[in-house]
Parts: sequence; structure tokens; C-alpha cells
Amino acid sequence: MTRVDPNFATPDQDPNRPVAVVIGAGLGGLAAAMRLGAKGYRVEVVDRLDVPGGRGSCIWKNGHRFDLGPTIVTVPQVLRELWEACGRNFDGDVDLRAMDPFYEIRFPDGSSFKANGATREMKAEVARLAAGDLAGYEKFLKDSEKRYEFGFEDLGRRSMHKFMDLAKVLPRFGMLRADKSVYAHAAKRVKDERLRMALSFHPLFIGGDPFRVTSMYILVSHLEKEFGVHYAMGGVAAIALAMANVVFDQGGSVTYDQEVSEIMTKNGRVAGVKLASGRIIPADIVVSNADAGHTYRHLIKSKKKRWTPKRLDRTRWSMGLFVWYFGTKGTRGKWADVGHHTILNGPRYKGLIDDIFIKGKLADDMSLYVHRPTVTDPSAAPDGDDTFYALSPVPHLGHDNGVDWVDMRETYRQKVAKVLDTQLIPGFEEHISASESFTPIDFRDRYLSPLGCGFSIEPRISQSAWFRPHNVSEELPGLYLVGAGTHPGAGLPGVISSAEVLGKLVPTALKVPAE
Repeated sequence: MTRVDPNFATPDQDPNRPVAVVIGAGLGGLAAAMRLGAKGYRVEVVDRLDVPGGRGSCIWKNGHRFDLGPTIVTVPQVLRELWEACGRNFDGDVDLRAMDPFYEIRFPDGSSFKANGATREMKAEVARLAAGDLAGYEKFLKDSEKRYEFGFEDLGRRSMHKFMDLAKVLPRFGMLRADKSVYAHAAKRVKDERLRMALSFHPLFIGGDPFRVTSMYILVSHLEKEFGVHYAMGGVAAIALAMANVVFDQGGSVTYDQEVSEIMTKNGRVAGVKLASGRIIPADIVVSNADAGHTYRHLIKSKKKRWTPKRLDRTRWSMGLFVWYFGTKGTRGKWADVGHHTILNGPRYKGLIDDIFIKGKLADDMSLYVHRPTVTDPSAAPDGDDTFYALSPVPHLGHDNGVDWVDMRETYRQKVAKVLDTQLIPGFEEHISASESFTPIDFRDRYLSPLGCGFSIEPRISQSAWFRPHNVSEELPGLYLVGAGTHPGAGLPGVISSAEVLGKLVPTALKVPAE
């Protein structure tokens, strides 16, 4: 079905405007649709879900809003620039709130670490844990800034589909020791293992193993400090809805409950898409926000393609996720020491990461990210109630002797509940009023995510920049890719930036002559 927001214009059906079809109404796809609409295309977005946002969508249960995927906004200027490109004001459409603290990390020994953007307060936190590491921490921040300027502001905001573009920057990669891992770089600067974890865990938020992904990703420490960590009132789903409304206002449309089964071709270039229903939507260009692995394995039927099934089988994918969403009744003033974002660090760091990424083993111990949006946003729950989600990184579905989630879903949920009860929110289970869980099976089935992974292709150095699926297809003129599996990568700033790269590759709309 096609939904039109009543506050905006009916989709423009001007036959003289070239047509762009966007596969997927995730954040990358919606950002691409906005960019294309601003360039003069008549855009039709097609999504298999019944709401916009993809992994950034939400569901409701017993009055609780469960934000299914991303919960934080970093580098908000990429969103403001996107809106500006469309002649709009982001802050007029979305209510963004700065977090203070950004998050709290709790360690097994009872100590904790609160991150925020104030240099003096951050230095005090470091000194409180390990005064001897203060000088190393200051060096780490300088290292992070250098990698941000190069990795995000330069490489992350331009296409890397030409090998010469990579060759030109290889010396810079060498100077910045991009061959080292995030953890190795943190360990070089600080000695305290708690600080090493606090400075190196960020790749997990984009599907990366901190002990093996390139140290370029320490740039996250700089972007957090420089631009803050924010929350969108109404959740990231509110951003997705605002994006869909811009698409409508540009004369585009978003069709829900329809799955694309094939990217159509004619005379060696894209010609549109075919839906599972059999309907064909002709188009001058096609943008796929479906996972890059799904796009190449299932949507491109040509046998001649850079990302063949064999290559996809050799690819290292991000971990899976177990997420338990639950609501509690009458607890709004309870557990006053539990903030909006909390990370419960388990008793093992490297051992647990190896179990998840390398061995494919579901360990008995765990680390959890706990989201409590009602601290900031009362709309996420009925009056006086709370909404939570607890996220545990787990192996994806592709390992030998993989986890049987049909059998383990409830067992693992109970293990998560025990950790929460003993370490964060004692007695919470007697207050539960709503509950839902997602396993890698749900990520596979809901988002068509290869192996049920949470963040597409893992961002190792050999799977980044030119080595990652490109934003413009080598196989089919007129086909472009955006989203977590493409350059520059996963995470909200990454997928929004992938659409910025797309905007630089696609020409301003000119009607393509009929052949």
C-alpha cells in the first residue's frame, strides 16, 4: 500500500520527471530518496515493512514504544545538512535532545565510567579510575581527532569506487597505522583494562570486533566528544517518519508491504524493479538500500557481478544481536541511578568477543547495552511506567554448530533477566507489563539480513573503503547502493553519509530518452 501523509502534497506524477526507485525505507534509503528528490527525480520508495525506518523503526505493545534498532544520534550535522539540501530545517521537524552523560559503563568490580563531552569532566573520570593513564588518554583523543578528520570528513563523505582513490590514500592509512586494531591502539595509550574497554568498545555499535577492526574507528571517541550524543524524541522512528514526510513533500511516494524480488534490466542498464506481487515499476535509476549481500545474491540476476555468491560466502559478517524489549508498570521513579544509556560490562572482554565473532559460541556470560528511553522521553511508555531494551551481542547464524534460537530464545532471555536483576534493576520482573524479543532469526526474516547479522559486513580494513560494496554498481549503469553494507559503513552517521555520497554520484535529473 502507498501511504501519503495528509499534511503534505499528493505524490507528483509529472511524466516528464525521471523516475528513481529506492529499494528499502531504512534510514539510508530515505536519505537517498530525499537527495534524489532535491535533484529533481520523481522518487518511489518500496519497503516490505508497514512503517518507515527499517532497523530504525519501532513497534508498540501495551502502550510501550519499543525502538527496535539505533537509539542514539551522533554527528547530527549530517542530518541537518541532509535537510538543508532539501530546503528544509531539520530542527523544525525533529526534536533532538543532548544526553548528559552520554552513557555509563559499569564494570564487574563495581566501578563505573561516565562519558560526556566536557574535557575537564572526562579527564576527572579517567583520573578517578587510573590517574597514571591521564597522559595516555590525552594522546588517544588527539589520535582520535586525526582519524576523524581523515576517515569521516574525507573518506567517509566521498565515493571510494575507484581503485586509484584507494591507492592515493594508502600512505595516509600507513601513517595512521590503520593495520592496528581499535583495541591495540587503546592498549598502546592506556594500561588500565577498564579504560581500554571504555575506549575500544565502540565498533560493536557498528558490528565490528574491537580486537580486529581497523583502528580508524577510534574516530568515534572524537565525534562523541566534539558533537555529543543525542536522542530524538519519539525515537529514531520519529526521524524516519520526518524523512518520509520530506519525500512526500518533494512529490515522491513510499509504498509499504511490498517486497522487491528483482532489479530489472534493459540493454545492459537498469530499467526498474519487479515486486514479489509481479508488478513492475519502470525507473531511470534504482537505488538499493537492501543489505548489499541480499542485493547481490538475490536482486541482481546477472551472473557477471563483482560480489558473487562465492565472494559473499568468504565475507566476514558482523555479529548477531539478541534484544529483549520490555515495559515495567509503575516504575518511573524507581531505580533512580539507572540512566538513559547503560553498558554492563561482563567478566570477560576479549574472550567473550572471540566467542561471538570467531568461535560462534553462545557464552554463559554476557555484556549488555541497556536503553531506558523514558528517562528522557515519557512518550515511550504509559504514564508512570518505563520502557527498556537490553541488547546482547551474539554469534550470527552462519557459524558451524550455530545457536538454535527456536530452542534458546526463552532460555537466553532468562539469562539476560538474571544479569539485569543482579546488576542493574533488582526486582524488575515482578513489574513487567510488556515483553518482546528479537534474535538473529528475526533480523534475517524482518530485514532480510544475511546470516541474521545486526550490521551487515564487518568493518575490517580489508572490507572497508574500496574493498566494501561500492555506492555505484560496476555491473549495471543506473544502479546505486546505500546503507550499512556499503561505503562508508554502518551506524546512523554512516548510512546517512552513504546517501550524501550517492548525491555526488547521481547527475541532476534529466529525462532519459526512451530507447
